[in-house]
Amino acid sequence: MAECWTAVGGGHDMTLRVFLAGGVTLERDGRVVAESTLPGLQGRVVLAMLAAERERPVSREELAEELWGDGLPEAWEPALRAVISKVRGALVPLELEKEALAGAFGVYQLHLPSDSWVDLEAAADSLHRAETESRTGRFESAGGWALAARAIARRPLLPGAWGPWVTRRRARLHDLYIRSLDVLANLWVARGEPALAIGDAEEALRLEPYREPTYRILMQAHVAAGNRAEALRVYQRCRDLLAAELGADPSPETSALHLEILRTA
Repeated sequence: MAECWTAVGGGHDMTLRVFLAGGVTLERDGRVVAESTLPGLQGRVVLAMLAAERERPVSREELAEELWGDGLPEAWEPALRAVISKVRGALVPLELEKEALAGAFGVYQLHLPSDSWVDLEAAADSLHRAETESRTGRFESAGGWALAARAIARRPLLPGAWGPWVTRRRARLHDLYIRSLDVLANLWVARGEPALAIGDAEEALRLEPYREPTYRILMQAHVAAGNRAEALRVYQRCRDLLAAELGADPSPETSALHLEILRTA
């Protein structure tokens, strides 16, 4: 199986690292199982789903729906077993326990070492820490966690796959990305770097144009940059969009910020 892994770095780190966003890759103690060693897109989807859902057994029906959707072949059960067998074989170089990828009674579960690091879990945890720190005014600490979350959440997840599980997971990653941008924009304002705040807030609004909290951050960033006129234009932009697309007015929080900027202009 030497062709299935390559050495990376030196030393001995037995922590298993599982990267699912930006390419399915597993690393442990200098050995790497790259996505090119997995059985195509189906193998990547199966491994990603089992790794991300490792705390619970996943039914073969769930896996089959993810792989084939409405085009379920008549012989899907042996086809799924074949994919599982190839994935199991690809994991051999990592020297996991013998039954790491276990299957019985119509379900499969991936048993990873207790100290394993999975990028999707790390992104969610980092954002939780970032938002907690930000709410209590510890912006410097929040920024580090937000940068970590953003670095993972901005990566594509399983390009080419469109099953219900991966669609939900992409939506969760997208949400993590947007929220990490909000935390960072707040940090830049607090640090007196409004240009960075404007960049992150505009990126968030490009992806989520109806996100009112981000408009407020953007308004505050322009005020911090000494450009109250632009802050007022951002409010107008928000109001016009909400009225035209949703038939709604800005929230009381957004309107209150607008009035505050008017008073200090």
